[in-house]
Amino acid sequence: MISLYDLTVVSYIRVLDATVGVLKKSEAHFKAQDLDLNDIVSMQLAPDMFGFPFQINSVRHHSLHAAQGILSGEFSPPEPLPELDFAGLVAVLEKTRKDLDGFSADEINARSGKPVTFKMGSMEIPFTADNFALAFSIPNLYFHAATTYDMLRIKGAPIGKMDFMGKMPVGA
Repeated sequence: MISLYDLTVVSYIRVLDATVGVLKKSEAHFKAQDLDLNDIVSMQLAPDMFGFPFQINSVRHHSLHAAQGILSGEFSPPEPLPELDFAGLVAVLEKTRKDLDGFSADEINARSGKPVTFKMGSMEIPFTADNFALAFSIPNLYFHAATTYDMLRIKGAPIGKMDFMGKMPVGA
């Protein structure tokens, strides 16, 4: 049986590592093509969608802050990031990845079945920690990681599905 820690922190780390890899591979390509990285930072896919920095912040939020929310029992929308360039956004995810190493399996697993409430203004959605991970944080994490990938890909970055998937835990 998979533990809550494996479901969350291990999955969050895998997505973060893959997203940082996609960002760095894209950055190298854009620099080699003499393309302006600010075009990426200011990009949004549609007028009614949040831009590239929001996607990065959401990857951060639905990993690190989701793990913190599991521990505290409360999760809310993210605070906006300060204005950052492309390298600054990569650094945000690199720091997020390091911060995730601070969570122990025991502390996360102890919260299995315990309440986590998503609060946004006056709205509150009650979850268990496990359902919060399965129904809310992980789908959001993948959505924003995929949107980040799509934004880079549409600009011509030579990235593919295996870059997005990252290092898969394999074995029998």
